[in-house]
Amino acid sequence: MFIDNLQSDRIYKPNEIVEMCELSMTDAVTVLKRQYKKKSIHYFNVACAFDIETSSFMNSNNEKTAIMYEWTLGINGLCMIGRTWHEFITVINNLVEMLGLDENNRLIIGVHNLGYEFQFMRHYFEWENVFSVEIRKPVYAVTKDGIEFRDTYILSGYKLETVGKNLHTYKVEKMVGDLDYKKIRNSKTVLTEKEIGYCINDVKVVMAYLQECIDSEGSIAKIPLTKTGYIRRYVRNACFGYDMKQKNYKRFDYMSLMQGLTLEPEEYLMLKRAFCGGFTHASPFYSGEICGDVMSMDLTSSYPTQLCLPKFPMSKGEKHVVKSKKDFEESLKLYCCLFDIELENVQSKFLFDAYISRSRCISCENPVLSNGRVVSADSLTITITEQDFNIIRNVYTWDKIRIGTMIRYQRGYLPRDFIRSVLELYKSKTELKGLQGDDENGVPYSVTYLSRKEMLNACYGMTVTDIVRSEIIYADDWTEEEPDLNAAIEKYNNSKSRFLFYPWGVWTTACARTAVWSAIFNLKEDYIYCDTDSVKFTHPEKHAGYFERYNRMITEQLIETCRHFEFPKEYVHPKNNKGNEKQLGTWDFDGIYEKFKTLGAKRYMLLYSNDARNGDTAGKYSLTVSGLNKKITLPYLLDKYGNEIFNAFSNNLYIPAGYTGKNTHTYIDDMRSGQIRDYQGNIAHYAEYSSVHLGSSDYSLAIAQLYIDFLLSIK
Repeated sequence: MFIDNLQSDRIYKPNEIVEMCELSMTDAVTVLKRQYKKKSIHYFNVACAFDIETSSFMNSNNEKTAIMYEWTLGINGLCMIGRTWHEFITVINNLVEMLGLDENNRLIIGVHNLGYEFQFMRHYFEWENVFSVEIRKPVYAVTKDGIEFRDTYILSGYKLETVGKNLHTYKVEKMVGDLDYKKIRNSKTVLTEKEIGYCINDVKVVMAYLQECIDSEGSIAKIPLTKTGYIRRYVRNACFGYDMKQKNYKRFDYMSLMQGLTLEPEEYLMLKRAFCGGFTHASPFYSGEICGDVMSMDLTSSYPTQLCLPKFPMSKGEKHVVKSKKDFEESLKLYCCLFDIELENVQSKFLFDAYISRSRCISCENPVLSNGRVVSADSLTITITEQDFNIIRNVYTWDKIRIGTMIRYQRGYLPRDFIRSVLELYKSKTELKGLQGDDENGVPYSVTYLSRKEMLNACYGMTVTDIVRSEIIYADDWTEEEPDLNAAIEKYNNSKSRFLFYPWGVWTTACARTAVWSAIFNLKEDYIYCDTDSVKFTHPEKHAGYFERYNRMITEQLIETCRHFEFPKEYVHPKNNKGNEKQLGTWDFDGIYEKFKTLGAKRYMLLYSNDARNGDTAGKYSLTVSGLNKKITLPYLLDKYGNEIFNAFSNNLYIPAGYTGKNTHTYIDDMRSGQIRDYQGNIAHYAEYSSVHLGSSDYSLAIAQLYIDFLLSIK
């Protein structure tokens, strides 16, 4: 029924709701009788979706205003459209009555980027529960009448265009560029057939995506709320030994391990202070300079690699009082250490970059900063791991050092089943990459590859999910309540379903930073830029020996992991579809650039050389600037500046609105009403209780004066 409905060209109007439901809900009622159950809530096992189209403008009072002028609702493959909120509420009320929806019987409606639609419709419903991890970004919102709006963007992790391209069973691709959002429309605007097709298509993409999720999971009730839910379930089942037939867990030893890996509130706060992501920075000697003949090397699956090495806290933390320098050094060598450290008269001795981030310091007096990194300071206090300290001692000198609170953990491998999950995902991803055709279930290998790749990358991310989070509450408006630290930690420690230990995530990134800094220490004056798991540098022939030595070392360590757990060695160097081995954790060639220029972290432009190793990218430009859409901005810059583009890429470079790919969201929480004339001359009344104004934003590539002064001083 779904596929027939999805391919239907008929568009239903709001007053045809009864006929529509008779056509589309027959199978759903049968499913409801089987009562797919989750926490005593029964769900209609059908794919539904909702989307709105809006216009933004300045009203007669010169206030930012936004209105909804079209909505589309899809149920089980069929679509209806309407033009006013009154029509939509009437349709929802009819659905509630016809299907017998209430607090125990629900209809899930997918909305791609629910936060946007919710801001428009939040005053039209009575809400039973709105779950959100951030203000104005609900994961789901349930009405008291049993309608559950659920965010499919959070579930898929992709914009709608990409979701459409990744569909494999129900082929629907998002239409791009058929609505000119600069034109003002209202509820009386006559929409062209092409514009209506655009609106309908968006909803069909979401329905098709949800139906594929239903087919995969067995029912809509089993679909996770977020994308990370898939990897959590995958690894949890592996660690707990989930029995598909018995529907229960068999691995009580893992549960026992988790019961021993607990945290104290003070320890958790220290871990939060010590946590830091990947190292991303530019060498001050090259910032702002156009560099030629630059090579880029990339670590293969950096975070997954670190998860497979024996460097992790595998015991409950114990406080330790440092008695001497020897005691301190032995602790760093034998344990995973978390500690507060105070340094006086800190000076950089490594000229080519700085490590400590000012934002991570508890205190920092009179610092000299290089784009946020501490070059020198009269004193600073920071919470770090032993991995951080081993880098810091090679970058800085100091007059005095004081060790504050120290917590030590037994060091070792992560649990066997956790590591096996990581390696199996890496093996699967490698074998599937580039493979053509479909598997035995008709799913394209390309789709399965993408899924395995995402799950592999998410293995690290789920380890650093915040334990103590503010509670986001919606009751007519958004509020945020501070969490009870002690209660949250106690709940975490006592959780029977917990299979992760928060320190694991803290050490993953710390160990990854150690890996890239080993390259920076080797590259020295040839080092230009680092971004989490890659380095860019000149004179590659000088450094070939380092990369070869590192690759041998990491390969031996990963083979030792396989030996320790009795895994096949192929886990760490599986073969791709061409029969070539892809070793996990090694430095791989990532490109040669004819020109490269960086203005600081996450700000660089490059031109690939015509070297054959660059493949399809040879001779092409690339732009990376946080906050800019390179697909839109780069063509604009090339058209305007041509061969002078690298010279133009400098301080105060201005990108006008329309060429940045950025929209400014202005949330309007009070009533906006009046009349608006559309681009066709139609005048319509509007009244929005709340809304979101979208406006194209410009961008100025401004470099902080403090950073400019520092660069001038060293040059």
